[in-house]
Amino acid sequence: MPQFDPTFFSSQLFWLYVTFILLYVLLSIFAMPKIGGVLEERQRKIDDNLDKAAQLKAEAETAIAVYEKALADSRAEAHQLLRSSGEALAKQAEARQKELGERLADQIKAGEARIVAAKDQALAQVRDVASDVAKMAAAKLTGITLDDAKVGLAVTSAMQERR
Repeated sequence: MPQFDPTFFSSQLFWLYVTFILLYVLLSIFAMPKIGGVLEERQRKIDDNLDKAAQLKAEAETAIAVYEKALADSRAEAHQLLRSSGEALAKQAEARQKELGERLADQIKAGEARIVAAKDQALAQVRDVASDVAKMAAAKLTGITLDDAKVGLAVTSAMQERR
């Protein structure tokens, strides 16, 4: 193998240097600027994308802040509406309860009046029955017939003593 022959080492090293220098010059003139341009373009796009992402993040944070403020405002408004409607309902309930109380008081008064009238009527009937019974009892026991007016006065005075 001739490449391993020491007599050819100097020529092989020469052509290695020449090829290396030529390849280095060609790469530095043609390939490296293109690769550098691609890398610079890539870095520029990355930086632009990072700037856009930061800008979008700032816009999103602003939108979130606006949304949260609107949400807080609407919650406050809803609480205010609930409070005012609750107060209105309480006032309506109070008015209805007052009206119902008045109506029930009127019904109670009317019922008491009916009870008093029924009691008076019952007492009048009891007075008449008591007068008749007393008159008959006196007639049977003593054989004397009493006057209706005297028996009525006696029954009335006895009933007044019981009250």
